[in-house]
Amino acid sequence: MVRKTTTNLLTLLCLALAPLVSAAEIAVITNPQLPVTSMSREEIYRIYLGKTKFLPSGVKITPVDQRPGASARAQFYANVIRKSETEMKSYWSRVIFTGQGQPPVQESDDQAVKEYVAKNPNALGYIDRSAVDDSVKIVYSQ
Repeated sequence: MVRKTTTNLLTLLCLALAPLVSAAEIAVITNPQLPVTSMSREEIYRIYLGKTKFLPSGVKITPVDQRPGASARAQFYANVIRKSETEMKSYWSRVIFTGQGQPPVQESDDQAVKEYVAKNPNALGYIDRSAVDDSVKIVYSQ
């Protein structure tokens, strides 16, 4: 009886804390040299779906993704792109099959994305806001 009650309490505690763990703020970042101060969710959506390859200024933009299963990736797609990872995988399968485009460059985690964006003047990526430093610039946060 005590064991069952303890198990139930632990389960409830985990369920109560789950939103806090997954509620990290996502920052969409660019290289500080990119002549952009902010971006809309719609602009980011179009870039990550390969529908927009250039900024209004004519600068080519390179989106950077995180590996499948990364918590930042799931959160970015759910909250910013508003599609699941499964929907994105299906989308890119169709786009690749029809020869209409290629998915974003993929890096392993927040640190790798931040380093890629810092080294590539036209890169756009997303990371946990707590990982942002002076090597990158935030253009959108969710």
